[in-house]
Amino acid sequence: MKPVRLLAAATNALPRWALIALSLLYILPGLIGRDPWKNEDATSFGIMWTIAHGNLQDWLVLNVAGLDMPAESPLAYWLGAICIKLFGGVLGDPLAARVFTAICFLIGSLSLWYATYLLGRRNEAQPLKLAFGGQPSPRAYGRTLADGAFLIFLGCIGLLLHSHETSPKVLQIALVGYALYAAVRVFDTQKLYHICTLGLALGLLVLTRGWLLPVSILIGLVTLGFIIDRRIGMRLLVITLPSALLVCAAWIITTRLLLPDSIEQFNMWRSWNLYQLNFPTLTTLNHFLSYGVWFTWPAWPIAAWAIYSWRQQLTSLHLAIPLAFLIPIIIQILLNVHTEESNLLPLLPPLAMLAAFGLPTMKRGAINAVDWFSVMTLTLCAAFIWVGWVAKETGWPEKLAQNASKLAPGYEPGFSAIALIVGLLATAGWMLLVHWRLSRRPPVLWRAVVLSSGGVILCWVLLMTLWLPLINYSKSYAGVAHQIADKLPPVKYCVTTNVGTAQRASFAYFANIPFEDDHVHACDFLLLQDNTSNQDEMRLLEQYEGRWRLLWEGRRPSDRDERFRLYRRLQ
Repeated sequence: MKPVRLLAAATNALPRWALIALSLLYILPGLIGRDPWKNEDATSFGIMWTIAHGNLQDWLVLNVAGLDMPAESPLAYWLGAICIKLFGGVLGDPLAARVFTAICFLIGSLSLWYATYLLGRRNEAQPLKLAFGGQPSPRAYGRTLADGAFLIFLGCIGLLLHSHETSPKVLQIALVGYALYAAVRVFDTQKLYHICTLGLALGLLVLTRGWLLPVSILIGLVTLGFIIDRRIGMRLLVITLPSALLVCAAWIITTRLLLPDSIEQFNMWRSWNLYQLNFPTLTTLNHFLSYGVWFTWPAWPIAAWAIYSWRQQLTSLHLAIPLAFLIPIIIQILLNVHTEESNLLPLLPPLAMLAAFGLPTMKRGAINAVDWFSVMTLTLCAAFIWVGWVAKETGWPEKLAQNASKLAPGYEPGFSAIALIVGLLATAGWMLLVHWRLSRRPPVLWRAVVLSSGGVILCWVLLMTLWLPLINYSKSYAGVAHQIADKLPPVKYCVTTNVGTAQRASFAYFANIPFEDDHVHACDFLLLQDNTSNQDEMRLLEQYEGRWRLLWEGRRPSDRDERFRLYRRLQ
């Protein structure tokens, strides 16, 4: 028996302008007005920037200013480099690269919306027909569920930072969302076009972050195909799998033809993918449980409720398809030797879809509890952001101002009227949303998650406007790069270094430092990165032949451990 009884009034969809406004409020803050940040954001930008300003070999052999990155898959970097070439002259290279990020967010969100909409229109997902009529139409019901999936997706805490980075992760999420849409089409229509499209999406996933995730998804879908209809399972094996392999083969063959020596790079890429696999351990299980709880909030509890509520119809496509993605992805995460947050990202699209079908079955008490938790928690977070900003700008309250200054020593606050206006408008919008939700108590399905999504967006907007200058100051290597450039001569030279990929990318972009790329320590300058706690500095220096004179020593003010030293070779 179906667990859903609804009146048509419960399926009033969000206005299109509201969805567009939420999308813009979500994705634009954090993309505009900042430098590439330390770690993966700067590293990925460095590869894209190197490709955009390099030659054919840079397109085929990924590198950061001469440092090879053989374990990386190329697709995301190619797309980012294309955006730099198209828009870099107008927007600047960092923002142009983040155009790629915005496009990926759009593709992933639209794919999730349409996939949920199609499943929501199916007969098995419809609510029970009422004795005297008044139940919603399949189209209105599907559209409302799609709105709910979109809001849940935006409200996922783990998506916030990662969806604004310039990295392959944003393309991976988009392609998982598109694979969901293609899978729905395959099981719904079984048309050849959609079967091939699914293979294309899986093949592009291989070119984005390796083959482990797409193989896991394909295994899940093939298994579901044989359970539901043997013909679908056979078509996935006979058509989808070769389509995905064809995409991968096109990349490998093209690279080998244009660059015959690339076989070593491909072997390293393949070895890196195989190295990810291991037997499940308590460490990976603990990481999955401890990080997954907050990373996938609020999707996972609503999704769990959906599985319970629809437990008698688990083979229905609106449950079976997201589960066919979720289960193999979870297994793949537990088998992965690397316990990274980014491994959890592919869970979010299928979790949001599954959670959308839990919304119609939620009890009023549960909905009210989610609402009050969201209002209290997120309003408190927004208030703390405001109070901290006031303390940072005015010096009062004194204790908070001192704590803010410790986050970025040497930072000088600068008032921005635009940031203040945007922050005030976003806060006013939040207050109106809370008042509307709590005073009118609309019966629509998405009421349970609109406050969660709205509150998350509010906090993100406040952080990326009021606090963006300080955050950018603490996470950017621009200041250190300019200090190093001031110590280097204007004539042609090269620099030997041991700095990490993020630092190398930042120094190459901000200071145009020509790093050595032949791994033969023959440059006249040496840039070393180590820890301030290192008591044996000379041992690190002895690894490089020759005699050296220290020219400069420094670090980012916000990082007390990291240290850089610039040397010049003595003749």
